[in-house]
Amino acid sequence: MRHRLQVLLDEDEHRALKAAARRRDASMSEYVRAVLRESWGDAPSAPIEVKLAVIREAAAHAWPTADPEEMEAQIRAGALRGLE
Repeated sequence: MRHRLQVLLDEDEHRALKAAARRRDASMSEYVRAVLRESWGDAPSAPIEVKLAVIREAAAHAWPTADPEEMEAQIRAGALRGLE
């Protein structure tokens, strides 16, 4: 059995939805159904309080790090080493 859902959008939202559907080469209805199906898999796996506690715990530590450009150079050098 199919059910109808009515959603009211303002002009900007409608224009954005239409453009997004066009980028996927889909009708607006097909696009909305696909996005809804995708969103059902995105339900949080843990309560927000638990996630925040994990973030706070991680932030309390001093993790080793390096300059981003230096890290990228090292990664590229390592990746290219095998191509010589």
